[in-house]
Amino acid sequence: MAETARSVEPFGALLRPVEMHTAGQRIAERLVTAIVLGEFEPGQRLPAERELAATLEVSRTTVREALQRLHAGGYVITRRGRDGGTFVQAAAVTGAGTDEAVKRTLDSRWDELTELLDYRRLIESLIARTAAERRDSGDIEAIKAAVERYTHAPSREDARIADHALHQAIARATHNERLVDLSARIRREVGLGFDAEPYTPQMRQRALRQHPTLASAVIAGNANKAALHAANHFSLTEGALAEVRARLLLRTGETDAHRTSK
Repeated sequence: MAETARSVEPFGALLRPVEMHTAGQRIAERLVTAIVLGEFEPGQRLPAERELAATLEVSRTTVREALQRLHAGGYVITRRGRDGGTFVQAAAVTGAGTDEAVKRTLDSRWDELTELLDYRRLIESLIARTAAERRDSGDIEAIKAAVERYTHAPSREDARIADHALHQAIARATHNERLVDLSARIRREVGLGFDAEPYTPQMRQRALRQHPTLASAVIAGNANKAALHAANHFSLTEGALAEVRARLLLRTGETDAHRTSK
């Protein structure tokens, strides 16, 4: 009998219900994570449904399902009229429900996300190295101007635009359009197609220190230093994800312990 029980047990584990995630659910969970990471500001309007479908390369039905899930969770709100659309809810970025959703997304996609960010770090290091070897006077002026714009950006949106301009200026200094396009495409993939980066005041302060250092290495033609500074700079996003995951593990663990003790 004991032998029979041992032989049946594995099948019992295999026959447990399997949780299936639809494309709409995966996109919704990734959007919740993006909101918590600061990729989207409270009150920011998301692109229209048609644009989202094209950007994410999914059907409008899938986008509609994702938005419905976000609405149901209180993460976004819809406003009608000329200035209407779907907007991020400021009050929805904290709380146990959000914690659980983000933790679930990070747990299920952690390997995928870290592999993407590792790929990006490697590519951007190569781009910085090549830019340092090939930059010309026009490239140098464009890089300097972009650093200056980022330093004095008066708003988060201005900082985002200046950040993108700087890294595109460095990519263009490679004089290889495929690398310019690759840098932009990886950025969009990290931001789920929205050209948005994780943002916190701490990350802004680090970027203010790292941008001039990276730019100086490229401008000076120091390929090794440029590659090293690029690798350090592009580890910011992975670091932010790791910090969020660690906090969520702690918070959700505390919540579970509190529930158990009741």
